[in-house]
Amino acid sequence: MQGLSAWRDDRCLYCDVDLSLPTGTVMQIRGPNGAGKTTLLKHIAGLSGRRAGQVSWASTDSHDDRDTFTQQMLYLGHLPGVKSALTVAENLQALAACRGINLLTHTISQALNTVHLGGYDDMPCHQLSAGQLRRVALARLFTEPVPLWLLDEPFTAIDQAGVRELEGWLAAHSEQGGVVLLTTHHPLALNCPLQFLDLQPIVEDWH
Repeated sequence: MQGLSAWRDDRCLYCDVDLSLPTGTVMQIRGPNGAGKTTLLKHIAGLSGRRAGQVSWASTDSHDDRDTFTQQMLYLGHLPGVKSALTVAENLQALAACRGINLLTHTISQALNTVHLGGYDDMPCHQLSAGQLRRVALARLFTEPVPLWLLDEPFTAIDQAGVRELEGWLAAHSEQGGVVLLTTHHPLALNCPLQFLDLQPIVEDWH
């Protein structure tokens, strides 16, 4: 990833960011509010507005082969991103279908067991707590297996036991050759090397 730049209105959030993510990497994007952490994740995922730079995966420019790149990455935003009127299973099925994946019932059940929502398959999501909604989103890590995880504040609304478990999933993914790029205000304690990318707000010179 080379020369990544993004703008909000007429203000540059970050300019000429170069980023390399070899297999097995876990990297945390750090910086104060407004530095562009979420925007950078969306930039890489192809979801941001005004942006510039090259995003490549396996030596292929994402602009040249968008579909292949999309199939290799999973973006989870700071909101759960589930439909409250649908059941837990319906949400996972619909999200996977957007990627051309036809989820089997046992795959959903296994994923929900992993995130401690076993038996919640048919529960309408409007009846779930904030922490449970976050776990529905995290279940996608196991229903849509991909090498690149882009996670924006994944620890939001997760209890202490869940935090430790999610840290374990991040480490396990990297140990299996996956790549994790995340934002979080949570101090990470991972059983694997952790890299950092620091973003600072760009202060315009008005003189």
